[in-house]
Amino acid sequence: MSRFVEGEDRRQAALLPSCLDDYVSDDNPARVVDVFVDELDLQALGFDGMAPAATGRPAYHPRTLLKLYIYGYLNRVQSSRRLEREAQRNIELMWLTGKLAPDHKTIANFRKDNGPPIQAACSRFVLLCRELGLFTHAVAAVDGSRFKAVNNSDRNFTPTKLKRRIEQVEASIAGYLRDLDIADMQEADAAGERVMRLKGKIEHLKTRMRALRAMEAEVAASPDGQVSLTDPDARAMATSAGGSGIIGYNVQSAVDAEYHLIVAHEVTMTGSDRQQLSVMSGKAKAAMGVEGLEVLADRGYFSGEEVLACEAIGVTPYVPKPQTSGAKADGRFGKQDFVYLPKEDVYRCPGGQRLPHRMTTVERGLVLHRYWDRASCQACRLKPQCTPSPMRRITRWEHEDVVEAMRRRMDLAPHAMRTRRQIVEHPFGTIKSWMGSTHFQMRRLENVRTEISLHVLAYNLKRVMAILGAKPLITAMQT
Repeated sequence: MSRFVEGEDRRQAALLPSCLDDYVSDDNPARVVDVFVDELDLQALGFDGMAPAATGRPAYHPRTLLKLYIYGYLNRVQSSRRLEREAQRNIELMWLTGKLAPDHKTIANFRKDNGPPIQAACSRFVLLCRELGLFTHAVAAVDGSRFKAVNNSDRNFTPTKLKRRIEQVEASIAGYLRDLDIADMQEADAAGERVMRLKGKIEHLKTRMRALRAMEAEVAASPDGQVSLTDPDARAMATSAGGSGIIGYNVQSAVDAEYHLIVAHEVTMTGSDRQQLSVMSGKAKAAMGVEGLEVLADRGYFSGEEVLACEAIGVTPYVPKPQTSGAKADGRFGKQDFVYLPKEDVYRCPGGQRLPHRMTTVERGLVLHRYWDRASCQACRLKPQCTPSPMRRITRWEHEDVVEAMRRRMDLAPHAMRTRRQIVEHPFGTIKSWMGSTHFQMRRLENVRTEISLHVLAYNLKRVMAILGAKPLITAMQT
């Protein structure tokens, strides 16, 4: 007698066969997806095809296709062709769609044609989390990460890349011309075939050079000095990995501090995070429904104007100021070593002298006040440690007090940046792991935003199922 667990005979007939519902447990994530989509008002969200045409082949209901996509992204199946195969063999999907198996073109077109409604469905789940009381801590962290686009590096052009490639082609042409001169000096019979081959290579390189020159004009006409051929919206962006870069998009996210749910997200075409703090903080505050919000971000988000904008919308930012002082790098006194005395409107230098206000100017739209005292600097014994110039000038932005207040908050919260990393960085790692080596299936900014929304929705669904459990979540969605 075998000591192994034996399976059933495939040919054994059953008098009362199991129904499909028996194969899906009560706490299966597929049931959560089913209830979530059924409770959505797809008409109000703007999904296409809610009113079927009177003629032609019957269409699939948008509800079925949305369930298919959410289930797919929950289970790391983002490709429309793979979803087509899964719908034909996956019991959970058969249960979820009622054994419907749309073809891959229908599946792909649904995602392409319903970008804004899918993004709205993602926002609707964040609102559900808010209604469930999951955002009791008015603290969030903001971060950005670069995601690879469907665009090879060789298909992206910038002025620097074009200059380097043109130099390479010119060097190759010069090398082949030298080889051609050497071949011409050889006997005709021995060199004839080589000469033809070299001429072919030179002609090919000249064609390549003409294409690069034409691309040079196209790049010069581009607003941001970049052209991508496969995905026109993708941009070259630097990463923190040893100065390397990728061709892709900058994905922003705001994550709540208590349960690490993504409360707001955005996709941008700019590699810098510097202008994103107030925008993402405002979205996070609105999504969480709080009167005031504390936001943690890394030094890449630091901008005086952004800090001021956050204060205006009821957000308290915690962002470290980057050390960009050349004087500090050279071992001299930095601006932080000078103390501003607001009542007197002067700066006190490390040597104890007072630098009065001398002038006000406007640069890049910012009102700047400048302080100095030539006589005090000339007689100061600490001048070698302060400046190599005849005198030290201190510049103060008209809203510098907002930045100073944030610096004091940072001093009182020494673990703020460590907390930020623990909150906001792992969601990006999780989503990139789900995506695999090729991050996106689609091209163009609007389509990429749709894909990110599906990933965020899947991530939040998994998080809430882990927090509450699948059955309590289903009950909450139905009430």
